[in-house]
Amino acid sequence: MTSLSPESSLSRIRIGSAPDSWGVWFPDDPAQVPWRRFLDEVAQSGYEWIELGPYGYLPTDPAVLAEETSKRGLKVSAGTVFTGLHHGEAVWEKTWAHVADNAVLAQAMGARHLVVIPSFWRDDKTGDVLEPDTLTPEQWRNLTSLTERLGKEVRERYGLRIVVHPHADTHIDSEENVVRFLDGTDSDLVSLCLDTGHYAYCGGDSVKLIETYGERIGYLHLKQVDPEILADVRAKGTPFGPAVAQGVMCEPPTGVPALGPVLEAAQKLDVDLFAIVEQDMYPCAPDTPLPIAQRTRAFLRSCGA
Repeated sequence: MTSLSPESSLSRIRIGSAPDSWGVWFPDDPAQVPWRRFLDEVAQSGYEWIELGPYGYLPTDPAVLAEETSKRGLKVSAGTVFTGLHHGEAVWEKTWAHVADNAVLAQAMGARHLVVIPSFWRDDKTGDVLEPDTLTPEQWRNLTSLTERLGKEVRERYGLRIVVHPHADTHIDSEENVVRFLDGTDSDLVSLCLDTGHYAYCGGDSVKLIETYGERIGYLHLKQVDPEILADVRAKGTPFGPAVAQGVMCEPPTGVPALGPVLEAAQKLDVDLFAIVEQDMYPCAPDTPLPIAQRTRAFLRSCGA
């Protein structure tokens, strides 16, 4: 466990959690905890900030959601959208409709960010390969240009900043692809949501990325991977969904990367950053998330956050 000294308190880092840490991946699923229980337990765990999670899981009426969050002392940091912009203009209208719904709610809740996750190249449940795992030069151009367009439109219409989330089993995953994406996009329009677990899952070094591309880091997801399970996942080519069910994403501080150094590197950027805890746990027993969330919050306090 890495602890920071009191004088290096992470004053620029705002800690939160998300429905993902309660095993929530879908708007409606009987395997998931009800949304009221999530809100009760995330507040009980000591978190002040939350993400919206999959659109439709939490109430989409801003008045209802504002009442439910405020009475628990919670505030919203971001919404989340899924995109497949490498497919080009043909998917723009459908993508924008999905983005707009999320952006309207996020804006109404006072959030300032929209987390953008690229589409999976293989199904996260069945493992069926949906398309090649590498992009053509034309697809890279589509991805970068349309992500810039998305960033511009979301900022102009809703006052939100997009933060693109590198993710396992997507085309923005490894250090090579993350750097290619960053180098191919306008820093004024596109920032990164660095998920420490996904980046480690794909072989990346979060501290190195923060130190090298610090001006592009707009948001953090705090997550760890179990090295032994990850080695098995890599050896067998296990898809992301089954890997999560296998426990590849684990409770801090039992996995990698060490979160203390990540938070310290982020603090040195001297900008205000959200750091949202996301321990992928779908599916999980309903009584599992709360004690993990409480222990994780205590651990992050020991790191100065």
